[in-house]
Amino acid sequence: MKNSTKEPRKNIFSKLSKTTRKNFVTYAIVILAFAIMQTLVKAGAVSNLVRGQLVPICVFATMAVSLNLCVGILGELSLGHAGFMSVGAFSGAVAIACMESAIPSPIIRLILGMLVGAVFAAIAGVIIGIPVLKLNGDYLAIVTLAFGEIIRSIFTNVYVSLDSQGLHFSMLNRIKAAEDGKMIINGAIGLTGIKPIATFLMATVLLLVTLIIVFNLINSKTGRAVMALRDNKIAAQSIGISIPKFKLMAFVISAAIAGAAGTMFAENYSTMLATKFDFNTSILILVFVVLGGLGNIRGSIIAAAVLTLLPELLRAVADYRMLAYAIVLIVVMIFKNSPAIQSKMAVLKVKMLKNKPAKKGKEA
Repeated sequence: MKNSTKEPRKNIFSKLSKTTRKNFVTYAIVILAFAIMQTLVKAGAVSNLVRGQLVPICVFATMAVSLNLCVGILGELSLGHAGFMSVGAFSGAVAIACMESAIPSPIIRLILGMLVGAVFAAIAGVIIGIPVLKLNGDYLAIVTLAFGEIIRSIFTNVYVSLDSQGLHFSMLNRIKAAEDGKMIINGAIGLTGIKPIATFLMATVLLLVTLIIVFNLINSKTGRAVMALRDNKIAAQSIGISIPKFKLMAFVISAAIAGAAGTMFAENYSTMLATKFDFNTSILILVFVVLGGLGNIRGSIIAAAVLTLLPELLRAVADYRMLAYAIVLIVVMIFKNSPAIQSKMAVLKVKMLKNKPAKKGKEA
């Protein structure tokens, strides 16, 4: 009898490319985390403090993924991402308030509101992106920072009311709602009278949809063109890649996702101030991206989840929680950027792979 080695049967997962497998692992991690948290919530094992952070965690993870598309994949530093988030929050909240009497289903209103927020944020992205994306480096960062502050100032001075006569808007004079109406945006007071309709399920779905959009974009011809611009603009332009077109495309998609996340964030609270979307929020989202790794989508999600939840878990030591938060950031960044630590981790990984038992073929 001849010795024959039978090849092990390959399942569907093993036939996929390495990149596709990584993407499916990321989807699985998000779905598994959602299932675990839902189980813990129903079992009463999660405190109200943590439960209140479930939607913000998904929102900030979505924001981190969208900013990573701009910073990590496109290679352009933006410090005004909270501005697009605020455009989505205020425009989406107004749209949802207008649909309240016509559409009884809160899920449908939330979905339509997120679409409205995404559209308005995309329009803002086009308006800002056309002149701004001609700049590079620090200049682009400064201009996007200025955009975020301008948007915050605008929404601080906007008054919008809704009554039986329709929607009333003013920036020059303070207006009051009619007897049969209500104020939606009340200047410096911000969004008022919101009936929170955001849920952990919908926030998780938003994150999964964002991952699908970003992963498909990265693995497409357009995504490869965007990454070519990031690596070498001159070489990319020499082979016919349009720099303005692909930079604007990635920037606008990033802004649209931020707008949808902003609507979800606003609909999680009964009131929302414009000052919530200030420079500090943009920097916080950038910290998520840098800490998770530029271009590392899964890392951005994990960093956003940990750093959003960490300050709340440290409330027991309220006087020192920001100090502990800062120490954690410093330690993680040192760990990520230390060649000695990285080399030791690589050696450990090689040793683990060597100790892994090899599969033996069956003799016939």
